[in-house]
This record gives sequence, C-alpha cells and structure tokens, in this order.
Amino acid sequence: MKGEPIQNPLRELIWRRKLSQAERAELRVRADTQADWELESRLTEELGRLPELPVSSNFTARVLQAVERAEARPRRTMWHWSWRVLLPRLAVGVAVIGLAGLSYQRYEFNQRAQLARNVALLAGTQPLPSVEALKNFNAIRRMSQPRADEKLLALLQ
Repeated sequence: MKGEPIQNPLRELIWRRKLSQAERAELRVRADTQADWELESRLTEELGRLPELPVSSNFTARVLQAVERAEARPRRTMWHWSWRVLLPRLAVGVAVIGLAGLSYQRYEFNQRAQLARNVALLAGTQPLPSVEALKNFNAIRRMSQPRADEKLLALLQ
C-alpha cells in the first residue's frame, strides 16, 4: 500500500472480487507487501458483508443541488471582515497598545525620578556660591578667559 500507485490492477481486483489461487500466489511473491494485501483483502470482504442501504430516488439530484449552492455562494476575499474576526483582533491590538503606553509612561517616570535623585544628591554635596561671588560673576568670567600677551606679541614683530 505504501508508495504503490492506486491504479494497481490487483488492488482493484481485490475490491471487486475474491482473488484466485494464482493471483494470491503472485501476491506471495511480493513478500514486503503481503501483509498490506491481506489486510486490504480482509477489509474488502468485511465491507462486502455489509447490507446495501436503500438510497432515496432523488439522491443524485440533491447532491448536485448542494454542489451548485456551494459554488453559488460568494467567496470570502481577503478584505471581507466580520465582527467575529475583527473584534478579537481589535481587542488584542488595544491591549498591546495599552501595555506599550503604560510601559513607556513607567519608563519616563523612572527616568525623571532618577534625574531628580541625581539633582538632589548634587545639590546636597556642593554648597551654593555666595551672593558676593554672583555679583562679580561677569568680571570673574572675563578674567578666566585667555588673552594674548601684548608684550610677547610686540617682541615677536
């Protein structure tokens, strides 16, 4: 059965009738498939013992009508949507966006809290400059800027 084509004449014979002794001998030559053929033969025999059930007179017409109805139904395209499909996807999308927003807000809050702790730590370790130093801040800043030495420049020229 495995790997054999379905159009095997011996298999079709098993489905239709019992095999003769010569046909069974031919199957015994194929030792690897004998178990499969025996199983197939027993299955066919058991199916043959089942009584034939009566079929309604309009069975074929009903089957063909069902096929026509199935073909006449509009096919769902990729863009067709329904609430049963859209609602769960929308709920998952809203939940993901909500969790992402809450995570970002928590991250920003932690960053600002860390910045506030660092500022408080820095303010507590260094004393603030006195008011007198702040009054002369511009003069002190000008003194710290480098200027060219005019005497040295005059000697170089």
